Amino acid sequence: MKGPLASLKIIDFSTLLPGPFASLLLADMGAEVLRVESPTRMDLIRVLPPHDGGVSASHAYLNRNKRSIALDLKRPEALEVVRQLVREYDIVLEQFRPGVMERLGIGYEALKAINPGLIYVAITGYGQTGPYRERAGHDINYLALAGVASYTGRRDTGPLPLGVQLADIAGGSLHGVMGLLAAVIHRQQTGEGQLVDVSMTDCAFSLNGMAGAGYLACGVEPQMEALALNGGSFYDYYRTRDGRWFSVGSLEPQFMQQLCAAIGRPELAARGLSPKAEEQRALKREIAIEFERRDFAELCECFAAVDACVEPMLPFAEALEHPQIKARGLVTDVPRGDAGSQRQMACPIRFSAGLPAPRHIGAALGAHTEEVLQELGYSAEQVATLKADGVIG
Repeated sequence: MKGPLASLKIIDFSTLLPGPFASLLLADMGAEVLRVESPTRMDLIRVLPPHDGGVSASHAYLNRNKRSIALDLKRPEALEVVRQLVREYDIVLEQFRPGVMERLGIGYEALKAINPGLIYVAITGYGQTGPYRERAGHDINYLALAGVASYTGRRDTGPLPLGVQLADIAGGSLHGVMGLLAAVIHRQQTGEGQLVDVSMTDCAFSLNGMAGAGYLACGVEPQMEALALNGGSFYDYYRTRDGRWFSVGSLEPQFMQQLCAAIGRPELAARGLSPKAEEQRALKREIAIEFERRDFAELCECFAAVDACVEPMLPFAEALEHPQIKARGLVTDVPRGDAGSQRQMACPIRFSAGLPAPRHIGAALGAHTEEVLQELGYSAEQVATLKADGVIG
């Protein structure tokens, strides 16, 4: 089994999270992904704790199913290897700041001259244009500038530092994959490659969704705890008597009725539709009282057979054991390359034709350098010379 993207061959110059998560999805779906890494400037994900057998668990996951070649891109011999690679690998994914690849001589225009059908995906914080194009940033900065953080949090404590990297993954990774695959379809229809400019800030801005649409069309500025879905209604988290939490999303009347009946307060159901902020706050207090009267286990039993959009908040260890997560096969065993395997999160996309089994965890730095060079036609003597000269690692 090869997977639906088995025809794609991708050179991945990215590091950290956004690009590697994007190429992980592509590799899981069958694409051949070759990571180009510096032999002297390590991807920091490789040393990020915790470690399993001396290998970063994050690196082992984000870079599974990919090969690694170590090239010093400051050396002309290494750049020549890249130029040869793009004759065969006709998709490039990179995550440098704008202008870096151009200064190295392997930017889009230079590589397009070698392979006119090249698809070149550049993931950056702020995009290839604009006054911030060369500015440094991280996930929290992109969410702040894009307006997302301004109404995500509590009035008395401020914006929330999210546990997942929303701009990195939903912005850079997922939009990067969408842009790449859209360019592939365009190339199949026209024969033309193109540059795909993915800005994590742009993508985070688009995630404003309903709140952004409301402001642009009606001038309603979204505020913390002021919208139906950000704490301004009973749609929220509620603490149990023993200090755990439940999520309540019973927005529709039929779900609200079941929620209120389950907690023994059916008279509260009619108040769920009130648009008045003070009435929503009062309703939240009533619901909170009922949840705080019961332990977590009691509430789990209470809502197990009730279709009310009410679910327990689970720590990751418990989420792994949830019957829905297990039934969907979201954990897989990935060969380590030595003896045994490592448990990892599986590809979340399901195909009726299936996907290939995971081949290996993230490879050691430059693990496939000699193999790839030999595929390009380099002799053993040439490889040895490049290694001795520090061009490859």
